[in-house]
Amino acid sequence: MHARAAIQELSETHTHGPDTEYRMVRGSERDTRAWLRSAPLCGTLATHRIAHAGVMTARAPYRIVRMHQGGLYFLACLEGEGRVLVDGVWKKCTAGMAVALPPFMVNAFHAVPGKIWRCCWVRYEQQPEQTPILSSSSPLMAPFAGAALWHAIEGLVEEAGSAAQPAAMFHWVELIQHYIERFAQPWQVDDRLHRIWEKVSANVGYDWTLDELAHQAHVSAEHLRRLCRKALGRTPMHHVTWLRMRKAAELLSTTNLKIETISHEVGYQNPFVFSNTFKKWIGWRPSEHRSRMDG
Repeated sequence: MHARAAIQELSETHTHGPDTEYRMVRGSERDTRAWLRSAPLCGTLATHRIAHAGVMTARAPYRIVRMHQGGLYFLACLEGEGRVLVDGVWKKCTAGMAVALPPFMVNAFHAVPGKIWRCCWVRYEQQPEQTPILSSSSPLMAPFAGAALWHAIEGLVEEAGSAAQPAAMFHWVELIQHYIERFAQPWQVDDRLHRIWEKVSANVGYDWTLDELAHQAHVSAEHLRRLCRKALGRTPMHHVTWLRMRKAAELLSTTNLKIETISHEVGYQNPFVFSNTFKKWIGWRPSEHRSRMDG
């Protein structure tokens, strides 16, 4: 299932299966979906825009596809393995790894037949006026020790379902947020790289080159390439493309702008080239992305 072509078969899916076990907590009683309805409430989650969080041991046929996820979805694996859609490709997610899936992109993951997948997750709501947790220099998939996050979520689920003391729930929620930020904002030790990607993210339509990026960072092009591969799993120019496609997906989901206009906004003068690039990274063409969101 590694090929990008398989992605085009995705559709909105929520299959837990009888052998998947999970415990969770939700931030609002307004979310009445069947699988969340029995979860205890913790209004404190709203302080960090968390819709729900939980722990699970998933087994096939567990499969989730969200065609229009309105907020960040974070998942950390503690044991076993599963598959997650990242950069338009199915990637293995094993113990000691975590993935942060940005808003406005397709979220998809599934268990592997014959293997358990022990994970914890945190799902955010994204408000337009609020700063996203994922910055332009955040990794999407990277090593992460998830045990502390798992225990913090379990602690919150237990507290919310029993005594529900506000002070205790506050501390559990703050711990959960701390661990997510530790993963999503790793660039504190190197402000040069953080500044580069913030500049690119703010002006994705600019004709960025590797030499220009290296100049901005005050490092050689080869050194920048090594740093990016280590931290983000992709080259600097691939990360520029990713930021452009992420912005395009956001504009397709939140505006009525013509596809040609969006193409120019994200740095492509030729809409056909933009469409082909979008399909390569996301799995289908921009017009299909918008129609799938509507569906």
